Amino acid sequence: MPLIFEPEALESHLPDPSLLLVAVCSDRVFNSVHIPGSQLIQPAELVSGERPAVGKIPSAERLTTLFSRVGLSTERHVVAYDDEGGGWAGRLIWTLDVLGHSKASYLNGGLNAWMAAGYATTNQPSDSIPTDYRASIDPTQIVQLDEVWQQIDSPDSVVWDARAREEYEGRKPTALRNGHIPGAVNLDWLELMDRDRQLRLQPLPKVRQRLEALGINAQKSVITHCLTHHRSGLTYLVGKALGLSIRAYDGSWAEWGNRHDTPVATVD
Repeated sequence: MPLIFEPEALESHLPDPSLLLVAVCSDRVFNSVHIPGSQLIQPAELVSGERPAVGKIPSAERLTTLFSRVGLSTERHVVAYDDEGGGWAGRLIWTLDVLGHSKASYLNGGLNAWMAAGYATTNQPSDSIPTDYRASIDPTQIVQLDEVWQQIDSPDSVVWDARAREEYEGRKPTALRNGHIPGAVNLDWLELMDRDRQLRLQPLPKVRQRLEALGINAQKSVITHCLTHHRSGLTYLVGKALGLSIRAYDGSWAEWGNRHDTPVATVD
């Protein structure tokens, strides 16, 4: 299965019992409209919620309960989508990668593109057959604060900051201290979306060219983050699609910017 599923390609595969469709959105949206057969994961279920770094991954116990509820098994291929352009869907795919479940794809453009194409939707609950899934977190797939700190000034590593420009420059306060990790480069997650194509991804060759101009390429170890590793769910997904050696710092700026000892750079 491709990492990026176009709506027309997914529609031709359905129904397929080997696929597990997962909508990552609010229950309000899901109860209004979703792709038939989808299971719901609400965004709050993918984060720990513990301050200050609320975006860190939940415990293995919580993820065991979550993925057993939606019917995940080692044989099923997850197709993730959301209603906002890929941040939460990318976060789900990152979570599955951390758990060692590599069978996952993103529906390009999510619910917006699916509905624009005129494909079937429903507001009825989907049948779910719970499984006995056992989540095991691979810590090597998660970047910790110390590793981010140690790579500063390394020519072999680069930090991709997915936040808005004013956050990166330190002009918009979101934490006790504001700015960016020294050496990090900024490309806002919103710039990866094509608003003229129902929030599908920008063409990947175009994205690759922009990233290379920023020094983000396949020769470097790439660390991506935002404020809570929601927006950087999309940058992680795009980096993976481009074949980059990319991992995510799930503590993100909520952790880094709320400490008193971390180095912070700003733009005058």
